[in-house]
This record gives sequence, structure tokens and C-alpha cells, in this order.
Amino acid sequence: MRGVIFFVAGAALASTAGWLGTSRLLYRQQSQPVAFSHKVHSEKGGMACTDCHSLRADGSFAGIPPVGKCAECHSAPMGDTKAEAAFVANYVTPNREPQWLVYDRQPDNAWFPHAAHLKRGNLKCETCHDGQGKSDKPPLFEVNRISGYSRDIMGRPGQGAEKSAGMRMDNCVRCHAQHGLHHACLDCHK
Repeated sequence: MRGVIFFVAGAALASTAGWLGTSRLLYRQQSQPVAFSHKVHSEKGGMACTDCHSLRADGSFAGIPPVGKCAECHSAPMGDTKAEAAFVANYVTPNREPQWLVYDRQPDNAWFPHAAHLKRGNLKCETCHDGQGKSDKPPLFEVNRISGYSRDIMGRPGQGAEKSAGMRMDNCVRCHAQHGLHHACLDCHK
């Protein structure tokens, strides 16, 4: 009987250690090059998402704005924070792009048309990117060492601003069903 207890306790301990350790081994963590505050720009600056993030002429999402877009307002520091002064000195003045880490890089076989959702669907950015405009700093970037995809694609466990539902296909399917839209697999997958 004593052997069974030790076996069960050992198995439980090994399983718990494996469960907790796998996440640490599977994901590599990195910080963004700049602690960008969406909150300062949206709340204090009164800016909308589309003031910086735009669509290309073909309707595809242009992604993270180039440093030239930042330079339109920040050719010199506007405030008195060290972070902004460092951003202007390190990136804006030399016209050097920050090497942003992309949280939402989709698989190569998936195509997500931002234009269709923003223009035809009249969706607001917050529909899928809830809380992004209220974030004071970017969340820690966690990339899967095997797949190369960010943890934010599948969802980030945690609480508050650190928690994310992810950008999974079942979210898209659920939203389309709620709006009475039905599509074939090849509408989004190459």
C-alpha cells in the first residue's frame, strides 16, 4: 500500500512539474524594443487606431506604422519622459525602424482581410483587439520555440491586460455565425 501512495504522489509531482515546466520550455520571452503606450496616444492624445494603423491601396492591412508616421508628431519630444526622449533619439532622429515583435502573425495558409471587416462589416478595431487602446505598455512577447508563432495567436492565460482570447479560427467562425455569414474554407485559407 505504501508503494502505491509513493507512486501516486510521485506521478502527481512529475505531472505538475511537467505541466508547469513545459510552458517555460516551449515559449521564449522577449520585450518589445519600445514600451509603447496606446493609452497615452488614445486617451491623452485623442487618437483613433486609424490615425496610425492603415490599409494599403489593395485593402490589405499595412500593419505597424513606420517610424516616419511617428515623426509626424514626434520630430522632437512632446513630453518630458525619458522614454519618449530615448525613442526620438534612437529611432525618429536617425530614421531607424524599431524591430517590433509581431504578436498576431497568422499562419502562411490563412488570409485575414482587415478591409472587409472594417469597411463592409463596419467593425471597430476593438471588436477583435479589445483593450489594446487602453494598454500602457506592450505585453511580454512570448514565441513558441517550435512553431515560431506568438502565444497571442492561441490565447494568453492570465488576468487583466495580460489575458488574451487569442486570434483563433473558432473566434472567427463564431462571429460569422452570429452575423449570419457562412463561408467556405478557401475564403480564408489558401
